[in-house]
Amino acid sequence: MLQQTQVKTVIPYFLKVTKRFKTLRSFSNCTENEILKLWEGLGYYRRARNLLKTSKILTKKYNSRLPKSIVEIKNLPGVGNYTANALLGLVHNKPVIAIDGNVKRVLSRIINMQENKIDFNKFVEVNNEKLFSSKRNSDLVEGLMEFGAIICKPKNPICNDCNLNNNCKYFKSSNKIKSVKFRMKKNKNYDVFCYINKKKQIALKKNNELSFLSKFSLPEIRETKKNKKNNSWKFLKSYRNNISNKKLKINLYYKFSNKIPSSFNWYSLEKNEEFIPTFTKKIFRQVSILF
Repeated sequence: MLQQTQVKTVIPYFLKVTKRFKTLRSFSNCTENEILKLWEGLGYYRRARNLLKTSKILTKKYNSRLPKSIVEIKNLPGVGNYTANALLGLVHNKPVIAIDGNVKRVLSRIINMQENKIDFNKFVEVNNEKLFSSKRNSDLVEGLMEFGAIICKPKNPICNDCNLNNNCKYFKSSNKIKSVKFRMKKNKNYDVFCYINKKKQIALKKNNELSFLSKFSLPEIRETKKNKKNNSWKFLKSYRNNISNKKLKINLYYKFSNKIPSSFNWYSLEKNEEFIPTFTKKIFRQVSILF
Protein backbone atom coordinates (compact mmCIF):
# COMPACT_ATOMS: atom_id res chain seq x y z
CA MET A 1 0.00 0.00 0.00
CA LEU A 2 2.84 2.39 0.76
CA GLN A 3 4.38 2.07 -2.70
CA GLN A 4 4.51 5.65 -4.05
CA THR A 5 1.90 6.67 -1.45
CA GLN A 6 2.30 8.61 1.79
CA VAL A 7 1.75 6.94 5.16
CA LYS A 8 -1.02 9.37 6.20
CA THR A 9 -2.94 8.47 3.02
CA VAL A 10 -2.50 4.73 3.51
CA ILE A 11 -3.43 4.41 7.21
CA PRO A 12 -7.25 4.51 6.84
CA TYR A 13 -7.11 1.96 3.99
CA PHE A 14 -4.78 -0.31 5.96
CA LEU A 15 -7.08 -0.20 8.98
CA LYS A 16 -10.12 -0.91 6.82
CA VAL A 17 -8.50 -3.96 5.17
CA THR A 18 -7.08 -5.41 8.41
CA LYS A 19 -10.43 -4.93 10.16
CA ARG A 20 -12.20 -6.79 7.37
CA PHE A 21 -9.60 -9.60 7.07
CA LYS A 22 -8.09 -10.98 10.27
CA THR A 23 -5.80 -13.57 8.63
CA LEU A 24 -3.88 -14.01 5.41
CA ARG A 25 -6.09 -16.97 4.53
CA SER A 26 -9.30 -14.98 4.89
CA PHE A 27 -7.80 -12.27 2.68
CA SER A 28 -6.78 -14.85 0.07
CA ASN A 29 -10.39 -16.08 -0.13
CA CYS A 30 -11.86 -12.70 -1.07
CA THR A 31 -12.73 -11.73 -4.65
CA GLU A 32 -10.84 -9.24 -6.77
CA ASN A 33 -13.86 -6.90 -6.84
CA GLU A 34 -14.04 -7.01 -3.05
CA ILE A 35 -10.42 -5.98 -2.54
CA LEU A 36 -10.65 -3.33 -5.29
CA LYS A 37 -13.71 -1.83 -3.57
CA LEU A 38 -11.78 -1.61 -0.29
CA TRP A 39 -8.83 -0.10 -2.21
CA GLU A 40 -11.05 2.41 -4.03
CA GLY A 41 -9.47 5.87 -4.04
CA LEU A 42 -5.96 4.74 -3.10
CA GLY A 43 -4.84 4.31 -6.71
CA TYR A 44 -2.18 2.08 -8.28
CA TYR A 45 -4.73 -0.73 -8.39
CA ARG A 46 -2.22 -3.23 -9.71
CA ARG A 47 -0.91 -3.36 -6.13
CA ALA A 48 -4.28 -4.66 -4.92
CA ARG A 49 -4.40 -7.35 -7.57
CA ASN A 50 -0.81 -8.43 -6.88
CA LEU A 51 -1.46 -8.49 -3.14
CA LEU A 52 -4.41 -10.81 -3.66
CA LYS A 53 -2.43 -13.09 -6.00
CA THR A 54 0.47 -13.19 -3.53
CA SER A 55 -1.82 -14.06 -0.61
CA LYS A 56 -3.17 -17.05 -2.55
CA ILE A 57 0.35 -18.28 -3.34
CA LEU A 58 1.53 -17.88 0.26
CA THR A 59 -1.44 -19.75 1.72
CA LYS A 60 -1.32 -22.60 -0.79
CA LYS A 61 2.43 -23.04 -1.28
CA TYR A 62 4.05 -21.70 1.91
CA ASN A 63 1.48 -22.41 4.65
CA SER A 64 0.76 -18.67 5.03
CA ARG A 65 4.42 -17.83 5.72
CA LEU A 66 6.87 -15.67 3.84
CA PRO A 67 9.71 -17.67 2.22
CA LYS A 68 13.25 -16.86 3.37
CA SER A 69 14.88 -16.94 -0.05
CA ILE A 70 15.11 -13.65 -1.95
CA VAL A 71 14.63 -15.58 -5.20
CA GLU A 72 11.35 -17.05 -3.99
CA ILE A 73 10.16 -13.71 -2.64
CA LYS A 74 10.94 -11.95 -5.92
CA ASN A 75 8.88 -14.55 -7.75
CA LEU A 76 5.77 -13.32 -5.94
CA PRO A 77 3.51 -11.05 -8.05
CA GLY A 78 4.56 -7.40 -7.99
CA VAL A 79 7.62 -7.95 -5.80
CA GLY A 80 10.88 -6.46 -7.01
CA ASN A 81 14.32 -6.06 -5.49
CA TYR A 82 13.35 -3.25 -3.11
CA THR A 83 10.26 -4.97 -1.69
CA ALA A 84 12.04 -8.33 -1.46
CA ASN A 85 14.88 -6.85 0.59
CA ALA A 86 12.47 -4.89 2.79
CA LEU A 87 10.57 -8.10 3.56
CA LEU A 88 13.75 -10.09 4.22
CA GLY A 89 14.93 -7.46 6.67
CA LEU A 90 11.66 -6.63 8.39
CA VAL A 91 10.21 -10.14 8.58
CA HIS A 92 13.29 -12.37 8.80
CA ASN A 93 15.84 -9.90 10.25
CA LYS A 94 18.26 -10.60 7.38
CA PRO A 95 21.31 -8.30 6.89
CA VAL A 96 19.95 -6.42 3.85
CA ILE A 97 19.03 -2.87 2.93
CA ALA A 98 15.90 -1.93 0.98
CA ILE A 99 17.13 0.79 -1.35
CA ASP A 100 14.38 3.29 -2.16
CA GLY A 101 14.53 7.01 -2.93
CA ASN A 102 14.93 7.98 0.73
CA VAL A 103 17.78 5.51 1.34
CA LYS A 104 19.56 6.54 -1.87
CA ARG A 105 19.47 10.14 -0.72
CA VAL A 106 20.91 9.28 2.72
CA LEU A 107 23.75 7.20 1.30
CA SER A 108 24.58 9.67 -1.47
CA ARG A 109 24.77 12.54 1.00
CA ILE A 110 27.03 10.63 3.37
CA ILE A 111 29.62 10.45 0.58
CA ASN A 112 28.37 13.66 -1.10
CA MET A 113 28.05 12.07 -4.53
CA GLN A 114 25.25 12.28 -7.09
CA GLU A 115 22.88 9.30 -6.92
CA ASN A 116 23.29 8.47 -10.62
CA LYS A 117 27.03 7.98 -10.07
CA ILE A 118 26.65 5.42 -7.28
CA ASP A 119 26.28 1.65 -7.58
CA PHE A 120 24.22 1.22 -4.41
CA ASN A 121 24.43 -2.57 -4.38
CA LYS A 122 28.24 -2.33 -4.52
CA PHE A 123 28.17 0.37 -1.83
CA VAL A 124 26.29 -1.97 0.53
CA GLU A 125 28.62 -4.85 -0.31
CA VAL A 126 31.78 -2.80 0.33
CA ASN A 127 30.43 -1.40 3.62
CA ASN A 128 28.86 -4.67 4.74
CA GLU A 129 30.70 -4.96 8.06
CA LYS A 130 29.99 -1.36 9.07
CA LEU A 131 26.31 -1.48 8.11
CA PHE A 132 25.52 -4.82 9.73
CA SER A 133 27.60 -4.55 12.91
CA SER A 134 24.61 -5.50 15.09
CA LYS A 135 21.84 -8.07 14.80
CA ARG A 136 19.12 -5.43 14.61
CA ASN A 137 18.81 -5.73 10.86
CA SER A 138 15.05 -5.18 10.78
CA ASP A 139 15.50 -1.92 12.72
CA LEU A 140 18.19 -0.82 10.26
CA VAL A 141 15.93 -1.43 7.25
CA GLU A 142 13.08 0.56 8.76
CA GLY A 143 15.34 3.17 10.36
CA LEU A 144 17.03 4.13 7.08
CA MET A 145 13.67 4.65 5.37
CA GLU A 146 12.33 6.78 8.22
CA PHE A 147 15.61 8.68 8.55
CA GLY A 148 15.45 9.70 4.90
CA ALA A 149 11.83 10.78 5.22
CA ILE A 150 12.10 12.69 8.51
CA ILE A 151 15.72 13.92 8.94
CA CYS A 152 17.58 13.64 5.64
CA LYS A 153 14.69 15.20 3.71
CA PRO A 154 14.89 16.19 0.02
CA LYS A 155 14.48 19.86 0.99
CA ASN A 156 15.81 21.48 4.16
CA PRO A 157 17.41 18.40 5.75
CA ILE A 158 17.83 18.70 9.52
CA CYS A 159 21.61 18.40 9.37
CA ASN A 160 22.42 20.10 12.68
CA ASP A 161 20.39 17.55 14.64
CA CYS A 162 21.57 14.58 12.59
CA ASN A 163 23.46 11.85 14.47
CA LEU A 164 25.46 11.09 11.33
CA ASN A 165 26.78 14.58 10.63
CA ASN A 166 30.26 13.81 12.02
CA ASN A 167 30.75 11.31 9.19
CA CYS A 168 28.66 13.06 6.54
CA LYS A 169 30.58 14.68 3.69
CA TYR A 170 27.43 16.50 2.55
CA PHE A 171 27.19 18.25 5.94
CA LYS A 172 30.87 19.19 5.95
CA SER A 173 31.16 20.21 2.29
CA SER A 174 30.81 23.73 0.94
CA ASN A 175 29.90 22.18 -2.45
CA LYS A 176 26.86 20.12 -1.59
CA ILE A 177 25.23 17.80 -4.13
CA LYS A 178 21.70 18.60 -5.23
CA SER A 179 18.84 16.21 -4.52
CA VAL A 180 17.14 14.41 -7.40
CA LYS A 181 13.84 16.10 -8.19
CA PHE A 182 10.63 14.23 -8.88
CA ARG A 183 9.59 15.21 -12.38
CA MET A 184 6.04 15.30 -13.62
CA LYS A 185 5.56 14.12 -17.16
CA LYS A 186 4.38 16.62 -19.75
CA ASN A 187 0.69 17.39 -20.00
CA LYS A 188 -1.50 15.06 -22.00
CA ASN A 189 -4.91 16.10 -23.23
CA TYR A 190 -7.81 13.66 -23.41
CA ASP A 191 -11.34 14.02 -24.74
CA VAL A 192 -13.83 12.08 -22.61
CA PHE A 193 -17.23 11.26 -24.13
CA CYS A 194 -20.08 10.39 -21.75
CA TYR A 195 -23.35 8.78 -22.75
CA ILE A 196 -25.89 9.62 -20.05
CA ASN A 197 -29.65 9.10 -19.65
CA LYS A 198 -32.53 10.57 -17.67
CA LYS A 199 -32.21 7.81 -15.06
CA LYS A 200 -28.96 9.42 -13.87
CA GLN A 201 -26.86 6.69 -15.44
CA ILE A 202 -23.60 6.87 -17.37
CA ALA A 203 -22.32 4.38 -19.95
CA LEU A 204 -18.92 2.83 -19.23
CA LYS A 205 -16.81 0.20 -20.97
CA LYS A 206 -13.60 -1.70 -20.41
CA ASN A 207 -10.65 -1.98 -22.80
CA ASN A 208 -10.29 1.76 -23.28
CA GLU A 209 -7.35 3.71 -24.68
CA LEU A 210 -6.11 5.10 -21.36
CA SER A 211 -3.26 2.64 -20.79
CA PHE A 212 -2.79 3.15 -17.03
CA LEU A 213 -6.50 2.45 -16.40
CA SER A 214 -7.05 0.13 -19.33
CA LYS A 215 -8.66 -2.69 -17.33
CA PHE A 216 -11.27 -0.55 -15.61
CA SER A 217 -14.69 0.74 -16.58
CA LEU A 218 -14.43 4.21 -18.13
CA PRO A 219 -16.32 6.35 -20.65
CA GLU A 220 -15.09 6.67 -24.22
CA ILE A 221 -11.63 8.29 -24.07
CA ARG A 222 -9.45 9.53 -26.89
CA GLU A 223 -6.28 11.56 -26.93
CA THR A 224 -7.13 15.09 -28.00
CA LYS A 225 -6.50 15.80 -31.68
CA LYS A 226 -5.77 19.37 -32.72
CA ASN A 227 -8.48 21.11 -34.76
CA LYS A 228 -10.79 18.08 -34.54
CA LYS A 229 -14.40 19.00 -33.84
CA ASN A 230 -16.82 16.79 -31.93
CA ASN A 231 -20.02 18.18 -33.37
CA SER A 232 -22.32 15.39 -32.21
CA TRP A 233 -21.28 15.88 -28.57
CA LYS A 234 -21.96 18.77 -26.22
CA PHE A 235 -18.97 20.24 -24.42
CA LEU A 236 -19.36 20.31 -20.63
CA LYS A 237 -16.05 21.56 -19.20
CA SER A 238 -12.28 21.11 -18.99
CA TYR A 239 -10.41 20.22 -15.81
CA ARG A 240 -7.04 18.87 -14.74
CA ASN A 241 -6.35 15.52 -13.15
CA ASN A 242 -2.94 14.27 -11.96
CA ILE A 243 -2.32 10.53 -11.76
CA SER A 244 1.07 9.52 -10.38
CA ASN A 245 3.54 11.62 -12.39
CA LYS A 246 1.11 12.24 -15.25
CA LYS A 247 -0.49 15.66 -15.68
CA LEU A 248 -3.74 15.29 -17.58
CA LYS A 249 -6.09 17.84 -19.07
CA ILE A 250 -9.58 16.39 -19.47
CA ASN A 251 -12.06 17.85 -21.99
CA LEU A 252 -15.47 16.50 -21.02
CA TYR A 253 -18.24 15.96 -23.58
CA TYR A 254 -21.68 14.41 -23.15
CA LYS A 255 -24.89 13.43 -24.87
CA PHE A 256 -28.21 12.15 -23.58
CA SER A 257 -29.05 8.83 -25.16
CA ASN A 258 -31.02 5.68 -24.42
CA LYS A 259 -29.02 3.66 -26.92
CA ILE A 260 -25.37 2.85 -26.36
CA PRO A 261 -22.82 0.68 -28.23
CA SER A 262 -22.82 -3.00 -27.25
CA SER A 263 -19.41 -2.66 -25.56
CA PHE A 264 -20.89 -0.30 -22.93
CA ASN A 265 -22.97 -0.89 -19.80
CA TRP A 266 -25.04 1.53 -17.74
CA TYR A 267 -23.81 2.56 -14.28
CA SER A 268 -25.62 4.68 -11.71
CA LEU A 269 -24.09 8.08 -11.04
CA GLU A 270 -25.24 7.89 -7.42
CA LYS A 271 -25.28 4.27 -6.21
CA ASN A 272 -22.35 2.04 -7.08
CA GLU A 273 -21.75 -1.29 -5.44
CA GLU A 274 -19.02 -2.10 -7.94
CA PHE A 275 -15.49 -0.78 -7.82
CA ILE A 276 -15.11 2.56 -9.61
CA PRO A 277 -11.62 4.15 -9.90
CA THR A 278 -11.15 7.71 -8.65
CA PHE A 279 -10.50 8.92 -12.20
CA THR A 280 -14.04 7.81 -13.16
CA LYS A 281 -15.60 9.13 -9.94
CA LYS A 282 -14.30 12.60 -10.82
CA ILE A 283 -16.08 12.30 -14.15
CA PHE A 284 -19.26 11.24 -12.29
CA ARG A 285 -19.09 14.40 -10.18
CA GLN A 286 -18.66 16.64 -13.22
CA VAL A 287 -21.53 15.03 -15.12
CA SER A 288 -23.86 15.10 -12.08
CA ILE A 289 -24.29 18.88 -12.46
CA LEU A 290 -26.46 18.15 -15.51
CA PHE A 291 -29.26 16.80 -13.29
